Amino acid sequence: MRILAVSVTIAALLAALAGDREPRYLSPSELAVDPSGRLLYVAAETANAVLVLDAASGAVLRRIALPDPPGGLCLAPDGATLYVTGAAPKGKVFEIEAASGRIVRALAAGHTPVAPRLSPDGGTLYVLNRFDNSVAVIELPDGAQTGLIPVPREPVDAALTPDGRWLVVANLLPVGPADGDFVAARVSVIDTQSKRVARHISLPNGSTGVRGVTVSPDGRYAYAVHIQAHFQLVTIQLDRGWMNTNALSIIDPAAQALLYTVVLDEKTLGAANPWDVAVTADGRSLVVSHAGTHELSVIDREALHARIAGKPNPYREAARRSAFQTSLPPPDFRLVEGIRRRVKLTGLGPRGLALAGGKAYAAEYFSESVGVVDLAASGSPQVSSIELASSREWTTERRGEFLFHDASRSYQQWQSCATCHPSQARVDGLNWDLLNDGTGNAKSTKSLLMSHETPPAMLSGVRERAEVAVRAGFRVILFSPRREEEAAAVDAWLKSLRPVPSPFLVNGKLSPAAERGRRVFEKAGCASCHPPPYYTDQKQHDVGTGAGVDAGRKYDTPTLIEVWRTGPYLCDGRAATIRDVLTVHNPEDRHGVTSKLSEQEIRDLEEFVLSL
Repeated sequence: MRILAVSVTIAALLAALAGDREPRYLSPSELAVDPSGRLLYVAAETANAVLVLDAASGAVLRRIALPDPPGGLCLAPDGATLYVTGAAPKGKVFEIEAASGRIVRALAAGHTPVAPRLSPDGGTLYVLNRFDNSVAVIELPDGAQTGLIPVPREPVDAALTPDGRWLVVANLLPVGPADGDFVAARVSVIDTQSKRVARHISLPNGSTGVRGVTVSPDGRYAYAVHIQAHFQLVTIQLDRGWMNTNALSIIDPAAQALLYTVVLDEKTLGAANPWDVAVTADGRSLVVSHAGTHELSVIDREALHARIAGKPNPYREAARRSAFQTSLPPPDFRLVEGIRRRVKLTGLGPRGLALAGGKAYAAEYFSESVGVVDLAASGSPQVSSIELASSREWTTERRGEFLFHDASRSYQQWQSCATCHPSQARVDGLNWDLLNDGTGNAKSTKSLLMSHETPPAMLSGVRERAEVAVRAGFRVILFSPRREEEAAAVDAWLKSLRPVPSPFLVNGKLSPAAERGRRVFEKAGCASCHPPPYYTDQKQHDVGTGAGVDAGRKYDTPTLIEVWRTGPYLCDGRAATIRDVLTVHNPEDRHGVTSKLSEQEIRDLEEFVLSL
């Protein structure tokens, strides 16, 4: 939908784009199992509901309606209380009586709360506020928030050690500029006694898309799954993980140290987009869901640790400032040979995992089902799916969403569109040297939100329209051209995406500082190239930020809608923050006359831009 009126507010734009849509799909994304192993709780993300299943029969016993999408769930140790986060801008944690499904109360949370985790004694609840970049500490039963712990960028999953001492948090994306030699996401280890971060552990260079984390039953190890990108290389091929591999990193929570990173792919067969990870109660097996290839990896955990024991870690941590290794070592595909089973699921898009009774359960997002794998079976494990809804034909948009996330038909299954555009087609925080505008000029990954409404596409404007870019992406990035109807389906899904309201808004409106910043936006001339409603003139300009072979190049004016979510900024990601764009990287005031603004005006302008 394209809005032609020029004078429209952000609130009106969001309302117009939101429309009056009823959710058509369940989209199971997270799971929890009760202590007896008899009941399975399923977060139906796009249906604003939690389903309660009989694990043995697969029967849906109850549907718990929620006012917001369920962003995560956990059970009290006795199984009597279910905690579900409502993943909305003004988030809530719903405390639910498990036996009846009755919502007892709603506790206030931050922007898009996810992954609630309960302390072993059931007295403290930890909640990740994804777009506030924080972890809330809530004391039960009174529900008072007693701590708010900042973490780097988009916390999406967490795990507690069995003694409750350490909370290990997976942060989805790298933070900071993207034009350096070292760019990596971090895992945060929080000391629950002091309610402070003990350390932000940098994962290997190029790590992004950190989706899942778990802790071993003895608490000695944490495991995080993520994309391991080789962003230093020109994207000429996919063979042997040239662009992306898919990895499992092993962390010592008590020592706050990265111990080892293991590649989950085979030499000529990728295991794209690992989403969640879990350890069996006996500690013998690691289970990883691969959302892109619709399978699980079942790894002999004891054998894996035996293989890496005494070996030097081939990946160096970012904290080692002196002469660290910036290019990754060749992937060692042999580490999991013979000790890992790749189990193909009958459903599509496995995300959250739950383990109980010798079985692995996987939330199969696109097939609206729960996959069941018998881990105790010798040889090839038994695989089945519990259908949560009657079979129905996909809409064009739903098919496009699936194709965007599906890696099974990319060359050797290495990646999908969502690999470099995780989280509803936004950014991965990295620079890539694509071949569409020469080589030696890596560009920051661009959010695809509103890409069809604001042509041209790509930062350098080399694709006339987003439709052209979608088809080129399948051909030269996934090395897997698609039929026209499939590319059109991806177009339809991308067009359906809606902006998420900024965390800088106050009750959905501009703060007083942002209102002042709106006037500074006009005063500094920003609106000349970034006019509402899309905050782009859809033209190309040389703003003095091109370097090397790109010196003097004109760049497409990006939309500022949802810019709070899409850093780092400028063509090569050199600006970590909007403030850096306005001050450090604005040569000769070529993208806004900011050099003569007061400190207060800079702060207000930044607040306004981040509120869009």
